[in-house]
Amino acid sequence: MFGKVRPEKIELEAATEIRRRDADLKKKKLTFLLIPDSSSAPRHVSVSVTLIYGLLGALLFLIIATFFLSSHFFSYEVAQEELTRLRTENQQLSDKFEQMRWNLAEVEDRFNQLVSKEIKVRTLFDLPEINTEERQLGVGGPEPVVLTEFSEGEKEAYITELEVDRLLRLSQFELQNYSEVENKLVDIKVRLRHTPSIWPSTGWISRGYGMKYDPFTGYRQMHRGIDIANNIGTPVIATADGTVSLISTASELGKMITLDHGYGYNTRFGHLSKILVQRGQPIKRGDVIGLMGSTGYSTGPHLHYEVFRNGAFHDPSEFILNDMSDFALTKQ
Repeated sequence: MFGKVRPEKIELEAATEIRRRDADLKKKKLTFLLIPDSSSAPRHVSVSVTLIYGLLGALLFLIIATFFLSSHFFSYEVAQEELTRLRTENQQLSDKFEQMRWNLAEVEDRFNQLVSKEIKVRTLFDLPEINTEERQLGVGGPEPVVLTEFSEGEKEAYITELEVDRLLRLSQFELQNYSEVENKLVDIKVRLRHTPSIWPSTGWISRGYGMKYDPFTGYRQMHRGIDIANNIGTPVIATADGTVSLISTASELGKMITLDHGYGYNTRFGHLSKILVQRGQPIKRGDVIGLMGSTGYSTGPHLHYEVFRNGAFHDPSEFILNDMSDFALTKQ
């Protein structure tokens, strides 16, 4: 029977074989034949195989190292170029944000001027004012915690965005306020057009409003209008926009026109010689509605003019805003 081979012997034999092969490899050489030219003798050059392998390994290492270093160098150059570009863009953005903030400051200044004008208009026309706190629309509050984690550029962008948003909301709010003021002013304009406010004719005041002596009886009694004396045929005009509500002939005021102006206002024109309108006809301020005369209870040609609102009589002279010299221009 054969005995078992010990492992130690196998390993020793393998190591011996490897050393033997290395020794043989070192002994192996490659011989190169060098021929300088036709007149010189050839030369033999022997190079160890181990040296050739070493040179090839060094060359391979040099190629790999060169490629790695070149790649790292170009990556670094590209990164530096990208960093420079990003810094330039960042600076440009920062400059734009700075310019935008200046523009926003100018916009806010103009916005505040508009608010001041709106307040003045409200005061002038006795419109309800808006509370100062209400104009802020609830803006403000502590700075968000996340802002502390932003870069300087991100902070500028974020703050600018907040300012733009605030101004947009305020401008929308102010636009609504101006729309409200505009509607109120349109309503006021309509009211003014329907409020008696000019001379109904030209001439001179022969009798005013209030307790006056009656020319026929000599007794003091209430005179509910004013009398304007002039020649028969002098034009009589509407003192405000309205509608002809009544045309009549009475013993006291003779030929008479009553205009309904809305908003509770009515005017009455008496002692006319001729009526130039019809009942229900719409009238504009300055329209000629009749001619002065001396019909009814009258001592001579004149116009009796009354203003009453909601059934109460008022002194017509308190509603006249123009000069009588403007009458000719008005009736045109």
